Amino acid sequence: MTLIALQGAVEQGFIYALMALGLFVSYRILNIADLTVDSSFTLGAAVSAVFASIGHPYFGLLLAICAGWVAGMCTAFLQTKLQIQPILAGILSMTALYSINLLIMGGKSTISLLKTETLFTLFSGDYAKLPGAIAFALLAGVFLVVFFRTQLGLCIRATGDNEDMVRSSSINTDLVKFIGLGLANALVALSGSLLAQYQSFADLSMGIGTVVIGLASLIIGEVIFGRPNIPRNVLSVILGSILYRVIISFVMARGLSPNYLKLLSALIVIIAISYPVVIQRYRFYQLKKEAARNA
Repeated sequence: MTLIALQGAVEQGFIYALMALGLFVSYRILNIADLTVDSSFTLGAAVSAVFASIGHPYFGLLLAICAGWVAGMCTAFLQTKLQIQPILAGILSMTALYSINLLIMGGKSTISLLKTETLFTLFSGDYAKLPGAIAFALLAGVFLVVFFRTQLGLCIRATGDNEDMVRSSSINTDLVKFIGLGLANALVALSGSLLAQYQSFADLSMGIGTVVIGLASLIIGEVIFGRPNIPRNVLSVILGSILYRVIISFVMARGLSPNYLKLLSALIVIIAISYPVVIQRYRFYQLKKEAARNA
């Protein structure tokens, strides 16, 4: 793998880290498997690309965050007010957003930003894009660390741990879910908006498999770097995202067809999830074998 490919993998790792942080909020903090992510990622990219194409890249990022927040709150509405199961609510939101994304993109499946001013074209030089990607990921990480130490953040964490206990403490768990899922999808949409401006195009299908990519980054980070507290959790998600992109780039450099990327992502998730179980069973087998030998 060349140095340029490694640089690109690290840059994309920091950008995708925002999406993984959003998944961390919904999947780990709120304990909700939110499938809205697949479409809210594209939603952020679509909004960002549309406004960047008319000369407002920064405004596009802001509106993408707002759009992602609204998408998350719609999913929370389906879960809390209409009592729809979380997975089904995410599927419904994801399906509805497909048409909304197509509408935002003017009926086109792709929006090109070539020869258009974006956040990343404002910089020049071989390594100029990297500081911007790092800055967004680190700012989001610091924000989450500080936010989850506030009273509202602690309520969100408590709701994910034991919703019944939180409800018995007269805390509005429905409102907590609105805020938590809104925040999660806002981060996901920000990731999509940055990626669209980074690669100079937005595609209607770019969000397919985003949940798998996010889970791979999340679980790789947790397995390798551990998760004893919020600051280390956040750092492990960012590092996991970077490591995931480096692994993908390395495999691609070895000649793997892009057609197999989704399969590779799924295999990475399976390996990362099953790794602790496999190790535990292996150790148990070793102890059993040792006990049989000493009997």
